[in-house]
Amino acid sequence: MKIAKLSEAKDDLSRYVDYVRRGGSVRILLRGVPVADLVPIEATNASSRSAEQALADLERRSILRRGSGEAWEELLEAGPALRGRSAVEDVREEREKGW
Repeated sequence: MKIAKLSEAKDDLSRYVDYVRRGGSVRILLRGVPVADLVPIEATNASSRSAEQALADLERRSILRRGSGEAWEELLEAGPALRGRSAVEDVREEREKGW
């Protein structure tokens, strides 16, 4: 978030509006006290944006970084199979026995 005095914001309003249109925000100060925030208007219908646009927006704001390659094969394989009783059954037995 950028911070600007009211006089600066008045003099360079178009520059600050361009900054906000690109996703930034500006806090306006009057005599050193915050009085307003200039922020982008959110879309009223979130589903109107495509997933690609949403990812690009998150990436531009440094919230995520998309990978450039494919996932390792080991990550896509199933994990080890469970054997024996489930943890829920073990907890129930412990409660019944009063442990």
